[in-house]
Formats: sequence, C-alpha cells, structure tokens
Amino acid sequence: MTTTSAQESREEKLSPTPIKISDDLAAAQDPSKSSLTSDDVAAVDELGQKYQELKTELGKVIIGQEAVIEELAICLFARGHGLLMGVPGLAKTLLVSSIAETLHLGFNRIQFTPDLMPADISGTDIIQEHGQTGKREFEFVKGPVFSNIVLADEINRAPAKTQSAMLEAMQERHVTVLGRTYKLDAPFFVLATQNPVEQEGTYPLPEAQLDRFMFLINVEYPSADEEKRIARETTGVDKEPLNPLLTGEDVLKFQSLVRRVPVPDHIYDYAVEIVRRTRPDGPDAPEWIKEYVGWGAGPRAVQYLILGCKARAALRGTYMASLDDIEAVASPVLSHRVLTNFAAESQGMTSKKIVARLVEEMRDDA
Repeated sequence: MTTTSAQESREEKLSPTPIKISDDLAAAQDPSKSSLTSDDVAAVDELGQKYQELKTELGKVIIGQEAVIEELAICLFARGHGLLMGVPGLAKTLLVSSIAETLHLGFNRIQFTPDLMPADISGTDIIQEHGQTGKREFEFVKGPVFSNIVLADEINRAPAKTQSAMLEAMQERHVTVLGRTYKLDAPFFVLATQNPVEQEGTYPLPEAQLDRFMFLINVEYPSADEEKRIARETTGVDKEPLNPLLTGEDVLKFQSLVRRVPVPDHIYDYAVEIVRRTRPDGPDAPEWIKEYVGWGAGPRAVQYLILGCKARAALRGTYMASLDDIEAVASPVLSHRVLTNFAAESQGMTSKKIVARLVEEMRDDA
C-alpha cells in the first residue's frame, strides 16, 4: 500500500462521516440536535451555572489556576480521581481542601510519609471489651479513606507498599480488611498531590496506580501578576470561610447526567485511534512513537477520554461532546499513561510533548 492510500484509509477509519469542527461545535450548543431530554437540557444548564459559582467561590482563596480548577471539576463530575503534580508551595493542598469546603461532603486528609502503614489508611481491627458481656472481641475501626473526598497529600513520599492501600478503594470503591469487605460511601474520589520525583525523599508511583487516576493535572508556577496578587491578598486579614454550593445528592445527580451526554461516533473513533497510536508495538503506532515510547496507554484511557469530554461539555453548558472537548482532555488523560524510554529522555521528549504531537497529527489527518 502506498503512503497516500494508507493515509486515506486512516482518515476513513477516523472519520467515516466527515464533520467540520464548526459544525461539531454548533451541534453541541444546540439542544435540539442532541439526544438529551428536556429535563437533561435543563440539568446541563444548571450544572454550567453551578460550575461558574464554584469557580467564583474558589477564586476567593485560589488566584489563577483556572485550567487546574476545570480539570479537577471534570474529575469530580466524571467520577474520576485526580493526581496533581507540582513543586511544593503551589497551593495544591489548599485547592483540594477549598473544593471540599464548597461541597457538603465528608473530607479527610492523609499526609503520606515514609513510615505510613497501609492500615493507617484503610483501618484495622482492634480488640474491644463489650460493654454488656465484658467479652473481648474485634471491632473494625475505619481509616481516613472512608470519606467522600480523600486528599492523599504528597502520595509519592510513601513507598509502594503504602501506596497500594489506595488501589482497591480507587477502583472498586470498597476496602477489604482481614477478609471482610467494607463499601465506601458515594460519591467517592481521591485527589492526590505529588512532588516531582527529582525532589528529595520521593518514590515513583507504580504504573498500576497511575492508571487509576483519570487525570494527571500539572500545577504550574503563577504569572508575575498572579504572584503579586498572592502576596497582597494572602498577607492581610483572614478571609471568611467558603460557602458550600453542592450536596452529595447534587454531585451524584450531575455525575449521572454527565454519563448521559451524547457523544458522536467520530469522537469515539478519535479516542480509540489516538490511544492505539500510543502503543509502540501496535500496527497503528507512528515510527517516532516506536522510537520514543516504551509503553502506551490501555483501554482505560479510552474510557476516560470519553468521560472527560462528556464532563467538559456539560460544565461548559453544551449538550454534546465535541472534538474540541476531547482534544482538551487528551493531555491530562494520556500524559501519565505514555511511558517514555531512554531515547526520549535523552532528547527531552516528555510524555506531555508526545501527546501534544499526537493531537496535532490527529488534527492534520482529520
């Protein structure tokens, strides 16, 4: 097959029915062209309004970081977990605790340290004396993972044995201790902060645990103007507590709504195609991927791409996921699932740059 015919075949596979981006966005903004019911359309409008209120409320304590706030909100309403990456001092912990403050949900913070044990997270059985019979019996004492929002602060400062205590809770939403299983209350999601592995006293997260996180959210340094505002507004009088905006029932309702947001077929094609291109041993991988990537993304990445673009569309008050939505979530979904090799590291080719190049190639091919 010639290069031209191969490219035509790939284009046909990616977009069986060509759709212009402008048409895609127009359909997303028109409720009559989506498959949502009138009640769902009203709920999408309500979610968009609540999201704007949430950003306004968080703006009282968080200066800048609009993209980070949006990605955290996408994780929340898509039932995903978020991993915030950034050097110490960028208000990662403050942001998570502030989000918890705006919600009527249980919140626990776990400070990960090298001496933290798995039982310190999940809980353990202790011997208690029965008040009436006087007999001693085991009683399970729940750990801090039993909450709606769990902040795993500096999660990579604990070794893999301790980090593994979060795996079952994050995937199955329950905890097993000494053969007994305890269900976690819904909604449940983990927001973890992580320092770069170059920092002293850190342990890299295992690939299996990284894959449990829907998004890898990069928290960057603030701009000069934002840093000046931080200095002015955080060194004065204490600010009032944030107002709670959503209950647990509201969150569950909006999470269910996000699942019903329609997705055109070509968006599913896009999700499958870009994930398959990240796998260096697969037939769809470009030659440069085989050169730089040691391990590509799995099927969970496809699921999170679709859920992410659904949630982003709903948060922005649109009624159908669009190409713009899935391109926006490609980097936080894929960057921690595309593992680079030595050749990439030696040439400064990071996972984030690889995903950005893939998105650009997909745009050109479409």
